[in-house]
Amino acid sequence: MIKKYKKTDGISYALGAAVAVELLERRPECARCIYVSPLSEVTAVTERAVKLGVPVKESEKAFNILSPKENCFVIGEFDKFDTSLRKDKHHIVLVNPSNSGNLGTIMRDVAAFDCADLAIITPAADRFDPKTVRASMGAVFGINTQCFASFGEYINEYGKDRETVPFMLGGVPFKSKDFASDKKYALVFGNEATGLPQEFSRFGAVKIEQSDKVDSLNLSVAVSVALYKLYIS
Repeated sequence: MIKKYKKTDGISYALGAAVAVELLERRPECARCIYVSPLSEVTAVTERAVKLGVPVKESEKAFNILSPKENCFVIGEFDKFDTSLRKDKHHIVLVNPSNSGNLGTIMRDVAAFDCADLAIITPAADRFDPKTVRASMGAVFGINTQCFASFGEYINEYGKDRETVPFMLGGVPFKSKDFASDKKYALVFGNEATGLPQEFSRFGAVKIEQSDKVDSLNLSVAVSVALYKLYIS
């Protein structure tokens, strides 16, 4: 039975045809159903779903409940899934990110540069919230993401053999940071409002230089800048 999303549920929703396609392409085993609006003439998504054996249902009710104000004509219902970080990849570590849009955009950045996995330190925005999934444009289905109850938990599992690089306003210029090809890194970013606690400076903080016309960069923009340098190094 279709119902509003809850974080505690085991299912979530991919809103929009492009996001539903990513679900079917990247995580077909998790796809439960594709809902199609009676007002749409979508065929590519439904054809793909039928080939995979995923049920397709025409349902106005689904859109009234899940996306009443969106220009949305396809919804993919899926089971939530777990992934683990890879030890042979760099890591982007987000400490208590609070905005679903930022988190989804960062997931898209991680997929675009394909040089790092994503660690999330909770409490944090829900990675499976439909808003996050849509902001990621379906990238959530194609990257490795893992949540941790604390930064210490992350370090104990993955951080012992990699260099930690926190991004903080008092750090040295990031442009001067050289990434050795034989090392793996954890690039750490704080909450949108508060940044990282001062204790992270012990790792040797860096900052992205900018003009004084703004206080700081949006979190997702800062991660994009860092990922690009990591990608080309």
